[in-house]
Amino acid sequence: MIINIFKSIVLGIVEGITEWLPISSTGHLILVNKFLGTDKGFFDSQIFLYVIQLGAILAIATLYFKKLNPFSPSKTKQEKQDTWQMWFKVIVACLPAAVAGLLFNDYMDAISTPVLVSVMLIVYGVAFIFIENKKRTPKVNDIDSLTYKTALFIGLFQVLSIIPGTSRSGATILGAIILGTSRCVAAEFSFFLAIPIMFGVSFLKIVTNDYIMTANEWILLAVAMVVSYVVSSLAVKFLTNFVKKHDFKAFGIYRITLGIVVIGGALLNLI
Repeated sequence: MIINIFKSIVLGIVEGITEWLPISSTGHLILVNKFLGTDKGFFDSQIFLYVIQLGAILAIATLYFKKLNPFSPSKTKQEKQDTWQMWFKVIVACLPAAVAGLLFNDYMDAISTPVLVSVMLIVYGVAFIFIENKKRTPKVNDIDSLTYKTALFIGLFQVLSIIPGTSRSGATILGAIILGTSRCVAAEFSFFLAIPIMFGVSFLKIVTNDYIMTANEWILLAVAMVVSYVVSSLAVKFLTNFVKKHDFKAFGIYRITLGIVVIGGALLNLI
């Protein structure tokens, strides 16, 4: 049991870091499970891989509670209206992914392999470097200025994240930057999009999965979620500060490097 708790902590740390950075949380969890030898059984089950995300969601809800809360007594009437407008934009942006997830999620889970993960890591790594090397002036510097049309198109980019190794945050951040938002707005809007999408996916996995968890497995999942919550809080603060001074090319380089390593490992039958 102690060894399994250690593995839960490791996976919680991985989830907390990679869920918000544009480097693919599911892809990293798959790879780390391979490394830990837990790619069979509970730690590799859909229940664990998706419900662990609830810890990460709670971190966003905590960090941005005031900004997300349209009922905050400290907000003016206009600020409350702006908050509602922000939520409506989030909902609009989440509709495409909700439909695509219901239609293709099981299929994508079935075809998930280390090679597919590595290919998508490299593809989006190259995309980040290419986009960041282009000179541009952001047209949208706050979420209030984000139009519903732009939110919908960001949501269409989010659909791409159903492919393992893509990264939900990576697809939405990249899409938002292409559509003219600043890096800060791209990152923040990506955080907010995660709340309904990740909650919905986690709920769907719970109600549709026939995996029956034991008492020990509930404990392992709870440990992973708590760790994910704490680490996510730190990762989000890091990313919001990072993008104020830097671009996303470093994440692109990381994705390409990791993708090459994974391909090499797969060719040598190490993964």
